[in-house]
This record gives sequence, C-alpha cells and structure tokens, in this order.
Amino acid sequence: MVRGLLNLFQEDGWRVYVDWQDPAMSEKPTKETAEKIKLTIRVMDYFLFLATPTSVASRWCPWEIGYADSEKAADHILIIPTTDRTGSWYGNEYLQLYRKIDEAKDGKLGVWNPNETTGIYLSTL
Repeated sequence: MVRGLLNLFQEDGWRVYVDWQDPAMSEKPTKETAEKIKLTIRVMDYFLFLATPTSVASRWCPWEIGYADSEKAADHILIIPTTDRTGSWYGNEYLQLYRKIDEAKDGKLGVWNPNETTGIYLSTL
C-alpha cells in the first residue's frame, strides 16, 4: 500500500520520506533513530499517516503522529484511512481529529476536514 501511495504522490510532484526506506536508518531503533525522525517531521511540509492495522498497532507510529501534532499546524497533518472488508476504517479516535485524504466522487484524491463532506483536491495543496 505504501509503495502505491508513494507512486501517486511522486507522480503529482510530492517529495515523500518513508523512514523504513532510508538506508541510513538503523534496523534497531535508537535515540539517533528518534532524533532523525523528529528532524524529518519538522522539515517536511506535511506529515502523512497511513492508518492500517499495522500502523495503528505500532509502538512508533502513534508516537510519530503525537510528535507531528506538537510541531506542525493541524492542517499539515493528513490521515490516509484504510478500511476492512466491511467498510470499517482502521484507526483510533484521535486520528479523526485530523484532515484526511480520500477519494472524491470523480476518483481524484481530495482532502477533507474532520466531519465534513466537502474538501479540496490534493493537487492544490
């Protein structure tokens, strides 16, 4: 799923960082790992959180979104929800505090504020 999203964003001209794709990142998390992640969150324009069962259950991902919340404006944190076969989305309540990226009726990606049904196209951000 991550690789597919990377392709979509990169095709639209976004520069995207994924920590597990960084060859300089150690396999075992360390204090330096945390510092590098914090620095990257600060310097990137947006923080994107792909809400999957794995990311929501992760020990690191909730920490990362918490750190992003303290460093970024709320409109620069974007959740990408995923759903199970029944249509229930993966995620905790706190993820619903942030804007989300989802497919619009015309098939293009858009950004919606929490609890709203109208949004803007992702390419305009």
